[in-house]
Amino acid sequence: MSAEPVPPWYLRGHLLGACNCAWGCPCNFDAPPTYGACEGFYARLVTEGRFGDVALDGVTFLTGGHSPGPIHEGGGIEVMILDEHTTPPQRAALERLYEGGGVGEPFDTFASVRTTVLPTIVAPVEFEVAGIRSRVQVAGGDIFELSMARIPNPVTGEEEEIYIDKPTGFTATRSEMGTSLVHRFEGGGMSWDHSGKYAEYCDFDHSGPD
Repeated sequence: MSAEPVPPWYLRGHLLGACNCAWGCPCNFDAPPTYGACEGFYARLVTEGRFGDVALDGVTFLTGGHSPGPIHEGGGIEVMILDEHTTPPQRAALERLYEGGGVGEPFDTFASVRTTVLPTIVAPVEFEVAGIRSRVQVAGGDIFELSMARIPNPVTGEEEEIYIDKPTGFTATRSEMGTSLVHRFEGGGMSWDHSGKYAEYCDFDHSGPD
């Protein structure tokens, strides 16, 4: 863990999330994952951001992996994916945040529940923001692909507009729930296709020490 002091920082932008849980994702409420283990990613597009003197406007990055049980019980295997267009100073800043250990939320919490950190993947990231219909691809979809939509009503087929309002949430306090049309990942020895499961969209606002 880095011993370097953490400069003031903030990140604001758009966040997409997806996992293998049923719609609603019990992990949002510290309940066991729907199918025992949890596999998923958060993808972030930073519209405004800074880490000390390093500007982070426009960077995109993903974090995620596999948890063998409830996320809060630990044991997670995680990897970070950085867009190939990030500069060396931007990469260093994002890797320091990902490391946790007193940088602030949500990075400290995620760092505290993982056991294994895989080498960072650097690859081209395409990010299209359209609310709950957003999409992201890494390496043209060869490494990661996520596209989302609203949840269809099982009786009528009509789209349902559903939100989670959680004032104590540490990734966001309000998210729109959806479903993944496509959710695939291949990297770091992990591989899955959890299309048709839980997805979410929100605007995020993270910050660290003043």
